[in-house]
Amino acid sequence: MAGTGKSTISRTVAQNLAERKRLAASFFFTRGKKDISHSRMFFTTIAAQLANSLPVLRPFISDAIDNNSAIFKRGLREQWNQLILNPLKNAPTQSIRLVVVIDALDECDSMEDIQLILLLLAEAKDLETVRIKIFLTSRPEIPIFDGFRQLSGEAYQDFILHNIPLDTVNADISTFFVQKLSPLKAKHGLGTPWPDEQIIEQLVERAAGLFIYAATTLRFIQDGIDGPEEQLALILSASKSSRSATKHLDGIYTTLLQHSVLGKRGDEQECEQECEQLAGRFRQVVGSLVVMFNIMPARNLAQLLQIPPKMVSRTLNSLRSVLNVPENESQPVRLFHLSFRDFLQASQRCSDSRFQIDQEERHTSLFRKCMSHISQLQENICNLWGPGVLITEIPSDTIQTSILPHVQYACRYWLDHWRLGNPRQEDIKTIRQFLEQHLLHWLEGLSLIGEVSNGVQMIITLEEILSVSFNADYFSQEIVLT
Repeated sequence: MAGTGKSTISRTVAQNLAERKRLAASFFFTRGKKDISHSRMFFTTIAAQLANSLPVLRPFISDAIDNNSAIFKRGLREQWNQLILNPLKNAPTQSIRLVVVIDALDECDSMEDIQLILLLLAEAKDLETVRIKIFLTSRPEIPIFDGFRQLSGEAYQDFILHNIPLDTVNADISTFFVQKLSPLKAKHGLGTPWPDEQIIEQLVERAAGLFIYAATTLRFIQDGIDGPEEQLALILSASKSSRSATKHLDGIYTTLLQHSVLGKRGDEQECEQECEQLAGRFRQVVGSLVVMFNIMPARNLAQLLQIPPKMVSRTLNSLRSVLNVPENESQPVRLFHLSFRDFLQASQRCSDSRFQIDQEERHTSLFRKCMSHISQLQENICNLWGPGVLITEIPSDTIQTSILPHVQYACRYWLDHWRLGNPRQEDIKTIRQFLEQHLLHWLEGLSLIGEVSNGVQMIITLEEILSVSFNADYFSQEIVLT
């Protein structure tokens, strides 16, 4: 399956299957988000869910783990064979048919792994004891097509959303606009008809078959600075000169950013300095959300970035058309749709340079913020009552209040941000100083939040990077990482 709207469809399918007790397992890839942006935990996660949904598999999966305790570190093929395929082959015959849902395979960060996953999953077609079907969604990218070309025709069936007749899609989008805009007419006492058929037709034309355009347009009209009529007029007056395949979507993103971030200052030359300050705050706050490896509440984001919470809230609240900003401040902020992330990171799409996100610059900035936080770690962070205390004996709320979410994030992801940024020699000096003074404090923090194994891997990765880049001798003379 390919096309816009894939995530919504796959989540709906997973929910329906779960209600009918047909869902065997699911995995939703998201690029740049912790453990769901790569394949390292893909098959182990599927295996764990299969053991829960199909109890007859549990002893076979358990035996596979007992016979190879390092299976979680093995390659994808070995994990597939030992944790999934062999248990399914050896299980007693079952009459039930189960489905595995895999969403956004194109969001996996390894093209080679994508193609290997497709090849391995296709082997499920030969199972005789347990019937498993795979429901997989993805954008139509070359590695996906190449992966499917290597499979026999009987192994899979395509359903391409882009092949649905445009008239059918447009009719659905038209119905969506009519039904969703009608309550606004009553709420704001607008005249009848509003919007008229001609305006609906214009909106449908601009949507160009993209439901994300329709949904973003609706949120902009509902939650904008001005009333619905003014917001709608802004959308209809937006330029359509972009030549990209996503020109209509890019146009509405540009319009809502200029209006929501800059307000009515956008065209006033005398407000250029203030506009740049607002755009700079946008790049700092929203740009960080775009590249971060895990989401967090607005207040913790403010702590991570070391800026006043009111500034962060003001920036986020002005962008409710594209951001899910929960009323409950303990809930994380997230993007409504990944197309907004892609738009901000593509200079050829984001025509207003004030809103373009430089990924390397953002990663470097976040690395430095992370280092600032973890360099303040001290011995015995949780004020424990003595040495040798088991993690299980420490109340979870003690850990959460002693190591706040933004510090936990910094402990876990500082190296990832440094690796993907634009590091300088001064950053290597910062890392060296940190490891000299706070290595044990950092490892203690990782242990408390259950991430010590990742910490060891980070040290190994850091040593590998420095052995082939920058001045490795300068670094290794001062501190031994092995």
